[in-house]
Amino acid sequence: MHLERATWTEIDAVETDLALLPIGSTEQHGPHAPLGTDTLNAEVVADAAAERYEGSVAVAPAVPVGIAAEHRQFTGTLWASESTFKSYVRDIVESLAHHGFDRIVLVNGHGGNTSALREVAGQITRSDDAYAAPFTWFDEVGEHSSRMGHGGPLETALVQHANPGAIREDRLEEAAENGSDRWGDWQGRVNLAFDSAEFTENGVVGDPREASAELGEELLDAAADALIALLKTVADRDLDRPAHR
Repeated sequence: MHLERATWTEIDAVETDLALLPIGSTEQHGPHAPLGTDTLNAEVVADAAAERYEGSVAVAPAVPVGIAAEHRQFTGTLWASESTFKSYVRDIVESLAHHGFDRIVLVNGHGGNTSALREVAGQITRSDDAYAAPFTWFDEVGEHSSRMGHGGPLETALVQHANPGAIREDRLEEAAENGSDRWGDWQGRVNLAFDSAEFTENGVVGDPREASAELGEELLDAAADALIALLKTVADRDLDRPAHR
């Protein structure tokens, strides 16, 4: 049940305490992929899992702006401070819990959000009347996870599959030629770079020419299956243990 598409009476009649909150970003993804790539991908994974889940789950509207100042040199990128982002996510979860949706999975599509979502999920679980667990889709696609870059084959493929026409196919060569094959600028185990513009000319990391709609379908199936498994675990989790209250 998608909150933004339903009436309040329809939502009121739903018997579930489970909710999904897709969280993305509005940021550069090279010359070939839309700024909303992370949000689109978080939404499609959440939607697929909700549709296949054997039970009811509420799907909240996506959070479209995240922690993305590392892409600030690229026009159109939007970002929030970590404190603002965490407070906003926490407020949304509080709203969901107020209506009985107090077991929430934060479905993340942006790497820059990951640590903040883990932290805010802990704050919610320890201090609020809800339980939250973060889920990042590209960490849940098996061996493909090692190919994750930025605007690279994984993100590009999922957009190709789920949002046909959104990828500028005629710019894939440009994206690959002026991108980077690795995230960061490293000395030993130290990443010297803080912004993506320091190591990639056009914002791309990885080769998007390796993407395909077929790969995107495989990625979506894997991520959705992993999210469904997480939903089942969250649904059955004992929240009365001292560790959570």
